Amino acid sequence: MLALVKEVYSWNYLLAVAITAWFSAQVLKTLINYILMGKFQLERMWGAGGMPSAHSATVCSLAVASGRLAGTSSPVFALAVILASIVMYDAMGVRREAGEQAKILNQLLTDWLDEESKHAPILADKKLKEMVGHTPFEVLGGAVLGICIGFLIPIM
Repeated sequence: MLALVKEVYSWNYLLAVAITAWFSAQVLKTLINYILMGKFQLERMWGAGGMPSAHSATVCSLAVASGRLAGTSSPVFALAVILASIVMYDAMGVRREAGEQAKILNQLLTDWLDEESKHAPILADKKLKEMVGHTPFEVLGGAVLGICIGFLIPIM
């Protein structure tokens, strides 16, 4: 088993570290959701939004691992840091606002359908996805997780 793990991480170290961080964040997100909501939702394993941010974990682990592998003065590290900054900014900004707008639109649609359901039966099941962005705390949680994973997985 250890040989298989070593082979996976030595094949493409940066990709393997990033995938490990993403998978770890998704598992944690699913467990945290189960603890807070009291019900298991498998969709949380691949869904966006929630604690910790898998996007942040992925890009932060990539940045740390690239710095460790290629050095902090390398172009690969610079690209990874810029990518991480953009992804985390987007998660807290544009994507979070889209989720907030979806909540409002879903409520308006529900209220409207309660009164006018006979006029638009095709819209009865339509809901916009509300969990698409992250709070700053969720992004921070993902960033910390990714940084830890980037430092903990040895260079193969």
